[in-house]
Order: sequence, then C-alpha cells, then structure tokens
Amino acid sequence: MRLLSRPMLAADLPVLFEFQLDPIAARMAAFMGGDFAKPTDVRRANYLAKFTRLLADPAIVSRTIEFEGRIVGLASSFPLMGDREVTYWIDRPHWGKGLATFALRDLLAHDPIRPLHARAASDNIGSRRVLEKAGFVRIGSEISMANARGAEIEETIYRLGR
Repeated sequence: MRLLSRPMLAADLPVLFEFQLDPIAARMAAFMGGDFAKPTDVRRANYLAKFTRLLADPAIVSRTIEFEGRIVGLASSFPLMGDREVTYWIDRPHWGKGLATFALRDLLAHDPIRPLHARAASDNIGSRRVLEKAGFVRIGSEISMANARGAEIEETIYRLGR
C-alpha cells in the first residue's frame, strides 16, 4: 500500500474541491462553508480563490494525502478565534482504510504547536474515533449551525495538549 503525505499545492485544490460535492460526505462533515445554495461553478471559484490564498499563509499547515498515487484527502491546522484547530477530509470511497488516522497523525508530526483543537459532529463516530486515536481528549460539546445539513446539531469539541 503506497500511502504518503506531502505539502499541499495549489494544483491539488480542484481535486480536493470535488470531494466535498459528495452529499453523504458533506453531511458527515457537517460544518463546512455556507454557500451550498450557489451553483457548483461559483462554489468552485470561491473555494479555489480562498484556499489558494490560505496556502500562502505561513500560520497554516496543509498536507495532501495520496494513496496508490492518487489524491485522496487532506489534513490542515490553522488559527481560529485564538485557538489552533485541525481539520481533515478523506474521499468517501477510501473511508475505513485508516487514511484519516494516518493523515491526522502525519499532520501532528508537521505542526508542533499545542494545544490543538478539533470539532466533529457528535454523530460522526468515525471522525471522533480518528481524533481519539490521535490522542485528542473530549472537552465538551455545543450546538452549532451545520451548514451542510441546514440545521443546528451537536458537535463534540476536542483538545490535544495543554
């Protein structure tokens, strides 16, 4: 099995954008940008512009995950409202193969800043398990707007380090 992580490139962004068009994966992720009502070409343009800009930010660590020579996901850490957060996404056909766990652990090796925070929809057991396997500890929960679901849902909040 050829599995690797590398720094994210602007050329990766069109592939990564396509992953979030999967309605089942978006529902599981729940907390995404709020432009679901816009046409796909507008969403794509907004995504590419935003993430091209973010790739230039030295405060953000972004890794692309490849499996068997193909891009299958990402992992990133970034500052958000005074905390440092992590996120990851694996294309749905590759769920259940340990790739999200690999991606998150690799990201942790490339970003030594602690503490790190993470959030997951409370009903997203797979994502919660990935966080826990990487050493994140549940510190609470709250009700938040899940744009991908068009409703408020409970999200579980995690922290790694002090």
